[in-house]
Amino acid sequence: MRDSYDPSASSLGEDVDPAVMQELLRIRSSIDNFDATLVYVLAERFRATQRVGVLKAEHRLPPADPTRESMQIARLRRLAEEAHLDPAFAEKFLAFIIEEVIRHHQAISEGTAPLPVIQGTADRPGPAEASTRA
Repeated sequence: MRDSYDPSASSLGEDVDPAVMQELLRIRSSIDNFDATLVYVLAERFRATQRVGVLKAEHRLPPADPTRESMQIARLRRLAEEAHLDPAFAEKFLAFIIEEVIRHHQAISEGTAPLPVIQGTADRPGPAEASTRA
């Protein structure tokens, strides 16, 4: 089901030059595409981290891996610098994601996670796909 999103909605008023508004809407359309891409990429990332959480729980591994987390943060800071993105922002963004992943891993480990069906990838099926192929 699609929402009632109107990409031309604006509170700028009718005093804006039509050419300026047209350019603004063109740029905003690009931003909207980036936002949609971010949502889908994050969904894929969380599907992968849920598989990690299940694997960790099955083998009684701790939900957090501080060494990996600090390496990932350092790596993301370098990538942000290369991309001319504020490294502090990138670090905060990844720290938020890591915190959420650890929370999910803890819930999986404790058996309290209301796990959605984890969809696999083409090279590795998730539990739902694996059970139908067996």
